[in-house]
Order: sequence, then structure tokens, then C-alpha cells
Amino acid sequence: MSGRSFADASHGAAQQALSTPPDSPTHSHAPKMSFGVPSHRKNDSYGSINNILEHGIAIPSSPTSPHGTAIEVPATRSPEAHANQYMNALSASPSTRERRLSRNSFGASLPIPRSKRQSRLSSVTYADVQDALSSDKSRPGMPPVQPTREILASRVQDVFSEKVAAAKNMAFVFDIDGVLVHGDRLIPEGQRVLDMLNGNNQLGIKIPHIFLTNGSGKPEAARTQQLARILKNPVSTEQFIQSHTPMRALAEYYKTVLVVGGEGYRCREVAEEYGFQDIVVPNDIVAWDPSIAPYRVFTEEEKASSRPRDFTQVEIEAIMVFSDSRDYATDMQIIMDLLRSRRGRLGTVADDPVSERIPIYFSQGDMLCPTEHPIPRMSQGAFRIGLEAMYKALTGVDLERVVYGKPELATYKYADEVLASWMDALHGEERIPQNVYMVGDNPASDIVGGNMYGWNTCLVRTGVFQGGENDEENPANFGVFANVWEAVTTACKKQLGEDFLFEWDDRVNPVLHGRASAIE
Repeated sequence: MSGRSFADASHGAAQQALSTPPDSPTHSHAPKMSFGVPSHRKNDSYGSINNILEHGIAIPSSPTSPHGTAIEVPATRSPEAHANQYMNALSASPSTRERRLSRNSFGASLPIPRSKRQSRLSSVTYADVQDALSSDKSRPGMPPVQPTREILASRVQDVFSEKVAAAKNMAFVFDIDGVLVHGDRLIPEGQRVLDMLNGNNQLGIKIPHIFLTNGSGKPEAARTQQLARILKNPVSTEQFIQSHTPMRALAEYYKTVLVVGGEGYRCREVAEEYGFQDIVVPNDIVAWDPSIAPYRVFTEEEKASSRPRDFTQVEIEAIMVFSDSRDYATDMQIIMDLLRSRRGRLGTVADDPVSERIPIYFSQGDMLCPTEHPIPRMSQGAFRIGLEAMYKALTGVDLERVVYGKPELATYKYADEVLASWMDALHGEERIPQNVYMVGDNPASDIVGGNMYGWNTCLVRTGVFQGGENDEENPANFGVFANVWEAVTTACKKQLGEDFLFEWDDRVNPVLHGRASAIE
């Protein structure tokens, strides 16, 4: 099934779920989405309240464009909250075999940015060659030496035109943690794969690849710089998607938001870059009223860097969980206070926990995440399930919530936008290659999402998955591999031929007469 057909099918499934009669066996008694429009946006261009209650969050219209700058992607999950599954046993997960779809609540919609990001080509750098070309002290007054590698690669590509066409019709989408790195520690095959895809191959051609991670908590530029340093390869922000990257579209909806998670105040920086106007973090609230988090030891340094104010006079319009919480007790207490408040005003308790509830968004839903520790650690999904269980215990109703990240359809549609832009940067063709390979280590996110979106999925054993021949719940459709190098080279041999070589050979230069290059 292609990505486009899956999108249509998902939309149909969502519409069918919306029309399910109350006595249907699949009908849930959870309340419909009650996310309201913020007071400063309650005009006709943002849709009526009835439309929001019926179809989830309305898509606002931009003052300069009748269609706005966001795309609405319907959620495709059944209505029940995940807390129902986990109240007694933490065992269930999204499954292709059981034909579950995404993680989201009934009637939800996930806005993603409409316009494509502007791509900038991240060229391969051959340090020894570039150093020789950067200063031509031995040839004063002479034109600079031409980059021999590029000239030779162009000629080789002319000879192997069929392989070049196939290379331009394939692309790789990489999860990061557990596939290319473990935290800050390099998985050696990850560097080798990127060397090859960035041009160190028989054709000297760049094979398109992007990074799609449920990791989060830092601005994209900071994360790509860190990743490039670890992998010793260029990584551009224009080929990089964190779990909260598509959430930049939500800045068009909400002015005052609570942003949760991440180290220090990095997630505030992320939200500012995304265009959110009034950003509150938990420390701001604790600095205003320390009694709101009775078990928190709040330092003078933290207080000095906070932005306290009288939050009884502030209407927080939405909650954004951008990254893993560093303080579960404080973050959960503040989130629960807001979810039970009257339209996001602290110090109040709503008479109706549904009609006055503000929306809450999570950037991803993974239960586990591979780190430098030998056993995967709990991730944002565990935090969300805890919130769902507490909310239901206190109010008696399921918590409606919206979850981005893999395996949610919106994330894959956004990946299409990024991949098409990166294809344009590399090869001057703004399109999605026909053969896309998702390489991941987590069957419940990387594999189930890729399978449902129509990609070829490769499961590696260097992260979360440590099972048998394949995952029983979410089997990878292209295969299971020891590491990312085996996955990528197997895919390349299928598309480019068994004789394709995974290293550039400078001896193709006829001047050398078969001798190794003096550059090597």
C-alpha cells in the first residue's frame, strides 16, 4: 500500500469511527474531544465551537492565506484511552497484527506545517582533498584546482546511468537512538553507512536519507550539530525530524502554552523558535508558588532563571509535552492542576472536567527508549500513561490527548515533505522516491508506522528489539538485521544490483593507470 493510499484509508477509518453508533461493540463511551478555541481566536475564521466538538481541533485561517499554513491530518486511533489497557498490566502496544492504528484519541486532528522547509545542500567533505584545494600556494596566479572526485564521479555516473537512476529512486529514513548511536556513543556501523550514502560508493553519488526520531528536547540545530560530531558526517536541519518538529504548526493555534520536559530551559528555546508567543514552563509556576509542588527542592539558581507571575490571572490555552520529564512529581502535579482547572487557570477546579478542559499534546508515545544503559529506559509514553490513569482516577473519565511522533500518520506525512525537499536539494527533483526504507530498532513505533505507511521496514538488533527471527506483533516487512550496515547494504543490492560496490575507488582516474591515488 502506498503512503498516499494509506492516508486516504486512514481518513476513511477515522470518519467511520466518528459515525459508529453508540450500541456498536467498537463504540467507546469516552467523551468527544472538548478542546475549545482560545479566547483570542474565537472568530469565524477559526471555525465554530460545534465544528471543533464534532471534528476535533479546527484549522485556523491565516490572515494572508485562505488556507492557512497548516495541514490537518486526522487521527486514526479508536477512542479509548491507553490507561484502560495499563491499569493492571503494562503489556499492550500498538500492533500491526491486531490492525491497531495510531495512538490518538477519538476525533483528534494533528496539524503539521503546510509549506515545505527550504532545503540547503549538506555537501560531503573530503578533508584531505578540501585542504589541498583551499590554499593553492604552489600555483600563485593560477586558477584553482578542479575537484577531481566530482569530475570523476560525474563520468562514472554517465557510464552507469541505470544504477544512477535507481539510486535516485530510493531513500532511507533512519531512526537514531538504537540504530546509529546509543546516547552520545557511536554505533560504528552508523558512521560507515553515512559515509557510503554521502558519496563513498561506486558511483560517488549521494543517496537521499533523512533522520526521523522520537527523540526530543533540544532545538534542531543543536541536535544536528551533536549528531554530526558523533557520526563524523554532515547532518543538516533540513533532513532532520524530531518528534516535536511537526508541532511547530501549533504555534498558529495557541498563544499561552505550558511546555514540559527536557533539560533545563531547552524546550522553552524550542518553543520560542517555533513561534509560540507566551511560553510557561513548570519552574515558572513553582517560582511563583512553591507550595504547588510540595516535594520539590527549588534552588535559588532555578528561581533566578524562572519567569514567575500571578498564574491565577493567566489562562494557559494548551499543554505541550515536548520531551521526557526530568521531574515526574512536579510536572504531573502541575499538569493535573491545569487539566482539572477552569480553562487553564491555576487555582480553580472545573465543575465539569470535560467541557472546560484545555488540550494536551505529547510529542511521542514510546514506552521505552534505548540509551547507554544496557536495558532500555522508560520514555514519554510511560509518563503519558501515568497521567491518563491519574486523570481517570480523579475525574472518572478518560483523558483525551493528542500524540505526535512515530507511528502517527502525521509524522510520516511530514517526513514526505522533508524527503521531497531533500531530493530537490540533492538531485534537483522535488519528489518522493519510489523505494523508501525505514530502518529502526523499535517494532512498536519505527516498524508499525513504516508498515502502515507503505515503506519497506528494516528492524535492527542494536536497540530496543532483542527478539527472535522477527517481531511477532509488528514484523519488519523487509527483514531483521544485525545492524544498520547490513540493512542498508542489503537494500542497496536489491535496488542497485548485487555488483554494487560500497566504496569509492580513485583508481577510476585514467591518469593513475590503475595505481592508487596519491591522495589516499
